[in-house]
Amino acid sequence: MPTLTHDGPDGAVAVLDLGDTENRFHPDLLASVNDLLDQVSACDGPRALVTTATGKFFSNGLDLDWMSAAGQRAADNLADVHALLARLLALPMVTVAAIGGHAFAAGAMLTLAHDLRVMRADRGFWCLPEADLGLPFSPGMSALITARLGPARAHEAMVTAYRYGGRDARTAGIVDDTADAHQAVRDRAVALAARHAAKAGPALGTIKTTLHAAVLAALRDVEAVPA
Repeated sequence: MPTLTHDGPDGAVAVLDLGDTENRFHPDLLASVNDLLDQVSACDGPRALVTTATGKFFSNGLDLDWMSAAGQRAADNLADVHALLARLLALPMVTVAAIGGHAFAAGAMLTLAHDLRVMRADRGFWCLPEADLGLPFSPGMSALITARLGPARAHEAMVTAYRYGGRDARTAGIVDDTADAHQAVRDRAVALAARHAAKAGPALGTIKTTLHAAVLAALRDVEAVPA
């Protein structure tokens, strides 16, 4: 399950580790992540967030096996994923995704909900495989991807399901930096987050909610989430 530690000068950088499995989104994981974000949000003073994972995967997206057997709860789970993406996008502190392993589907979208991204250069892929899986993107997901990548890159990523390695992702503008080992990705993300920790607060929250107003509205439109 996800864990929370603190790093950087004066412990100002909260490091949320999603875990060491495929870190697929189901109710238990989402509840745990939201509880940890509550803790981060309750802190005063300079702060920033790094989201990372320990194992081969950053996140492999939705827990489709769980959802296929969950009935109506599957739609609720999808709505909760949208809510988490919106929460991270508007979090009143600088957020950095440390992508040390594969980030697929909703896991890749989770990285886009962060302000900045650092990815491992020599291993792992960032991919939106929905076209290959026969799964449509929700309006909120499409809005997030397009806003963060731009129309041309979003089209490539969503329609072709291209698998971007770290260097490809850096060239494509999907990530902001790369490093050649898992620990180096985490360390670089923490250093990057620490440089912006003093920006945390209501003003930054307002800037982000205004900047991303259309995406946030789409993600929070429960009626538009596929049932």
